[in-house]
Amino acid sequence: MKKYLAEMLGTMVLVLMGCGAAVSLGCTSNDPALASTVVGTALAFGLAVVAMAYTIGGTSGCHINPAITLGCLLSGRIGGKDAVMYMVFQVIGAIIGSAILYLVTTTSGTAVSGTGANACQDGVSQLGGLVAEIVFTAIFVFVVLGTTDTKKGAGNYAGLAIGLSLVLVHLVCIRYTGTSVNPARSIGPALFQGGEALSQLWIFIVGPFIGGAIAAGMWKLVEEK
Repeated sequence: MKKYLAEMLGTMVLVLMGCGAAVSLGCTSNDPALASTVVGTALAFGLAVVAMAYTIGGTSGCHINPAITLGCLLSGRIGGKDAVMYMVFQVIGAIIGSAILYLVTTTSGTAVSGTGANACQDGVSQLGGLVAEIVFTAIFVFVVLGTTDTKKGAGNYAGLAIGLSLVLVHLVCIRYTGTSVNPARSIGPALFQGGEALSQLWIFIVGPFIGGAIAAGMWKLVEEK
């Protein structure tokens, strides 16, 4: 049970800090002049992953992302029961993190609002958003599988490598979908924000899961036995 609770708490922190930064910085516009908001949001998500990797990594492996859990399942690193329980607790953690953020933004008395939910950005079709989520999730999970390999992974630096790769993915993808690459991260905020975020939620569930499965296949092609 401890590893499931660790996944819940880790995902809660990821959503609260990452989405919280997106909301606080106003990373909701396609205005190129606001590029600094993209950088700040990307760093927040990456730093949250680094922090949690070194906090709960020894307990649960710090997946805090159903797409990563799926990639690990297909790579034979986790059993089916644990995979399902990880995903359930990750979603619960994301909902808790979103609830806290919603409470803060609605009671703070400032102009800050929202939960940092994902949606296709201006000019991006739902198909384009789906493709972006598949591609960038595959790249991200591929890095996770490689850096956490027990034989030739990054060892104690795995958490740092994963966090930096998430920063990179966000820098590229935010202006397309707001960057999910994590179904739990999208489910929690969408439940509180509703509207477009909820109607497009399927993109941020289907896309990352397909990307996670592709990443497992990519890793099997290059993995040294």
